Amino acid sequence: MDELRARLSSDLKDAMRAHDEVRRETIRYLNAALKNAEIAAMHPLTDDEAEAVLVAQIKQRRDSIEQFRVASRQDLVDKEAAELEVLSAYLPAAPTDDEVAAAINAAISSTGAVGPKDMGKVVRVVLEQYPGRVDGKVVATQVRDALSNR
Repeated sequence: MDELRARLSSDLKDAMRAHDEVRRETIRYLNAALKNAEIAAMHPLTDDEAEAVLVAQIKQRRDSIEQFRVASRQDLVDKEAAELEVLSAYLPAAPTDDEVAAAINAAISSTGAVGPKDMGKVVRVVLEQYPGRVDGKVVATQVRDALSNR
């Protein structure tokens, strides 16, 4: 958590110096969300808790983008997409396709999944392993394919 706070502080200063309004405001929102989570938890956040806050902020931006597209508000879609790009830089690297496939196979073995009816168990295990770093829809499709081949 301390490493993330230091990086956010440094990036905020850089954004202010560069007059980068989007980065500045996004980092400020993230700092506020982290502080609110810390207050709610009544203890300093662990790295996993801080990552969960970051994932929630990213999910919120993705949901907003989807809603703004439906409402034909391209200006707001662009704003949210820019914020999403800034926030995504603070997530750990996304796993490769091979790593996801290996995680799916391991989850199938560990849960004893045998068919499509067990898909939810497998998807849940994989998503818990890579919180916020993989797209649930993509994982679900890959799990469905893997289970249908068994």
